[in-house]
Amino acid sequence: MTMFSTQTRRLALAGLLAMALPGAGLAQTYPTKPVTIIVSFAAGGPSDVIARLLGEQMSKTLGQTVLVENVAGAGGTAGAKRLAAAAPDGHTLLIHHLALAAAPALYGNLGYDTKTDFLPIGLVNTGPMVVASKLALPATDAKGFFAYAKANADKLTVAHAGVGSNSHLCAVLMSQQLGAKFAQVAYRGTGPAMNDLVGGQIDILCDQSTSAVPQIQGEKIRAYAVTSTERLDILPTIPTAKEAGTDLEMTIWHGLYAPKGTPAPVLDKVNAALREALKQPAVVEKFKGFGTSVFPEAEWTREAHARRFLAEVDKWAVSLKAAGVTPQN
Repeated sequence: MTMFSTQTRRLALAGLLAMALPGAGLAQTYPTKPVTIIVSFAAGGPSDVIARLLGEQMSKTLGQTVLVENVAGAGGTAGAKRLAAAAPDGHTLLIHHLALAAAPALYGNLGYDTKTDFLPIGLVNTGPMVVASKLALPATDAKGFFAYAKANADKLTVAHAGVGSNSHLCAVLMSQQLGAKFAQVAYRGTGPAMNDLVGGQIDILCDQSTSAVPQIQGEKIRAYAVTSTERLDILPTIPTAKEAGTDLEMTIWHGLYAPKGTPAPVLDKVNAALREALKQPAVVEKFKGFGTSVFPEAEWTREAHARRFLAEVDKWAVSLKAAGVTPQN
């Protein structure tokens, strides 16, 4: 894959927005039944927690129940495929993170076109990953951990939620930075992976702060570093990877999507419900407690989401190729 030119990206952005067909009449009555938000990972993981939090708030604005459907598997691509095949009427949506954008660089036969089959509705939240281990690992601080991990890579197991998941991408970047190859263990979501980390069945997990923070605060796992440029307020004693001498930087973000062909007025109505949810103090505070935050209000538009999405597709194509990753079938 080659880097998008500015003109190409603008054309792609225009295409994403244009694929939302007119449908003012449908928007007036929408929604006419419960709305389903697909989560591409197992229940209990970060995306699942965020989807349920948003669904509870959005249902109040939409006037219909918002259900969460977990479609786990293949690093989040199974859920994306489910959305691509859904009726374009706004009653089936998808919440996903940057793994949706990274998928084309990781899978050779997705069964959908990442750039054209999904319509961005709005950005949700952003935050870092946390590099953590089981309590029994000998290293007790960040510098000690990265040195230990590099020296003992062939003996350590690193869990992730499938090829293309945030946890997998973080593991790839960490391996690249340390020049070390770990034994990777794939799960159907970071929820099950975290359970095994707590239980000591695996050694290391890069997880979103959303689900890592409660386990860290409960002293069930040991946190070493965050992948943001600054420390998290909720974890003030945990250094950044940069502070620990490792250039491991990764920012996670979630967005809401609809299938191509969904009328623009329906997308606008869902976007309005999402905006209302993101304004709620309970949601903002919950996100803070997870070590994540909502995007600035200026970035709550469909256009802002589409721009970020296309840029991430380009970014991960380059990063993963540089890491020696090739698409698998």
